[in-house]
Amino acid sequence: MLHIKTPKTGRARRELKKIAPKLVETGKKTLILHGTKTSNVINSVLTEIYHLKKDNAVKYTKRNDNIRPFESGGETSLEFYSLKTDCSLFVYGSHSKKRPDNLVIGRTYDHHIYDLVEVGVENFKSMQSFSYDKRFAPLIGSKPFFAFIGEGFENIEELKHIKEVLLDLFHGQAVTNLNLAGLDRVYVCTAVSSNKVFFTHCALRMKKSGTIVPRMELVEVGPSMDLVIRRHRLADESLRKQSMKTAPELKMRKEKNVSRDVIEGKIGKVYIPDQQVGSVPLPNKSKGLKRERREAKTKGEGKTHVDKKPKQQDS
Repeated sequence: MLHIKTPKTGRARRELKKIAPKLVETGKKTLILHGTKTSNVINSVLTEIYHLKKDNAVKYTKRNDNIRPFESGGETSLEFYSLKTDCSLFVYGSHSKKRPDNLVIGRTYDHHIYDLVEVGVENFKSMQSFSYDKRFAPLIGSKPFFAFIGEGFENIEELKHIKEVLLDLFHGQAVTNLNLAGLDRVYVCTAVSSNKVFFTHCALRMKKSGTIVPRMELVEVGPSMDLVIRRHRLADESLRKQSMKTAPELKMRKEKNVSRDVIEGKIGKVYIPDQQVGSVPLPNKSKGLKRERREAKTKGEGKTHVDKKPKQQDS
């Protein structure tokens, strides 16, 4: 029989509990890897992506010769590292004559490759190349805004795919409430053509506007680069359906007899059973009488008075 190992210590149990499936998953971690050969541009890009996601990222500096995305058999080591570090996103950088300054961004489901986007980096500008007041520098771990400019993000398949991947990569943890003072950065993505996206990172500067809502100004803080889409692979249909499943505990139950209207809002129906007033017994019990007298009175009311004839005596 197959022997299943169980954790022996409390620390091992806690570590296994962290990576176990949850009803509400925590923020996604990103794995950053280097290929067999990388250029100075790719090294800078990977370092700055790690800096932008420093709270939820794992970076390996060792060269990986056996990782080949988009090739059969070349994703085994990538899935192993994803399982080892418990990362569901990865960024893989490489450089070759055929594909210079190459960047592969992908997602995993259950530590198996879900989808991939391969882009080429052009016109890269690092954070050090921008001069601005350091007081307005974004804080590490702050929640960002996203601005996607261009109709191609809604119509073209490649741009729609890279939009989903970039949102997953930089959006951070899901929150229910936001503090306006904590929103200090925005990622601006502009569709230059059908396969080219201009990506830049800006800081938000709040100024007085005379109203409650402040006036927002953008200060470019970097990094900034052009992403040229080279290849992309969508998720398999069966894997996509499996990843979209929702736990029964999280599904919203339908409210009975409740409807919603645009004008009146939430409308409910209340059902009241018919009241049989005529058949309801009405007690006639006086509280001032004693129990015996009350019972005798109720018995006397049920009988009718009959005159008895006197018996005739025999003469």
